[in-house]
Amino acid sequence: MKNKNNNITLKPVSVGGQALMEGIMMRGPKGLAMSLRMPDGTIETSMKKVKQLKDTFKPFGWPFIRGIVGFIESMILGYKCLMESAEKTGMDIDKEEENMSKLDKWLTEHIGPKMMAVIGTVSAVLGFGLAFLLFFLLPTLIFNFINSSGAVSMWKTIIEGTIRITIFVAYMALVAMMKDIKRLYMYHGAEHKSIFCFENGLELTVENVRKQKRFHPRCGTSFIFVMIILSILISSVIIFIFPGLVHKTALWMVVKLLIVPVIMSIGFEFIKYAGCHQNIFIKVLSAPGLWMQRITTKEPTDDIIEVGIAALKAVIENPEADIEPVQTVPSDAIADEDTTAESYSPVNKASADEAN
Repeated sequence: MKNKNNNITLKPVSVGGQALMEGIMMRGPKGLAMSLRMPDGTIETSMKKVKQLKDTFKPFGWPFIRGIVGFIESMILGYKCLMESAEKTGMDIDKEEENMSKLDKWLTEHIGPKMMAVIGTVSAVLGFGLAFLLFFLLPTLIFNFINSSGAVSMWKTIIEGTIRITIFVAYMALVAMMKDIKRLYMYHGAEHKSIFCFENGLELTVENVRKQKRFHPRCGTSFIFVMIILSILISSVIIFIFPGLVHKTALWMVVKLLIVPVIMSIGFEFIKYAGCHQNIFIKVLSAPGLWMQRITTKEPTDDIIEVGIAALKAVIENPEADIEPVQTVPSDAIADEDTTAESYSPVNKASADEAN
């Protein structure tokens, strides 16, 4: 990696992130950081210590195993960060407390944390249930209806895969119409642009970040598309070997669930490889995911870009521009680990609402 400003060769490092509610989570050489645009207009950046399973058990870091472990860890970690960002930026506690009844205050004080945990668990279960219904069961049921005469049995995996892609694209497009999700996608765009700016060796400034692309080959959206393509290929091989599965819906559901870890492990290795190499094969397989990012990322405003810059600077070893800390604030640790947090003043005091 070369710095385009002075042609200095920089040590290549791996960075990645996730969009949050009014914020961005970044992971890099210095660990994990969450930067949030707070209701008062400041940017709060908190550093979190996260211990990965591969650090405890080395085989979890081996190729084709690390993808499954990393995906599960990322899902859990990302969900926790998302919930924390929503709690910190999505409510005015003082006003809420003023309008609360005595019973509401008592319930919040005594069972509030437990209730949030229960709600979070229920939401996760419902989310997995919805994903299974939409992307596993529904495509098979639609195919069975189309194939009632048995005329297209040999095209089962391709038709199911096409239906799955159609449902996924339609679902993401409908979700993107929601106001809160639109802002989430703007933060997603800022995350990608900030990482591209860093990878291109440019100084992390709003102007430099603004010029970058918002479509990144290592994005989770690309990972999902790679998984769908791989599922079509692997399922086709299984159907070719065991053609009788075409007519056994329940058994086919079990088989599709069992091959998910295989698909995830291969997909992870592909995305990791695609992020470091460019050739016609990689470009063709990456294209659907990059196209999909036109829905899952939006062009960020300058105040959103500032949040991405703050998060990225917090996790890289030698940020090219310092951020001046103004105060220290407490922050809960992830997975019961120690956490330190600092709140930073934004370069631009534009409020989040002005972005709309």
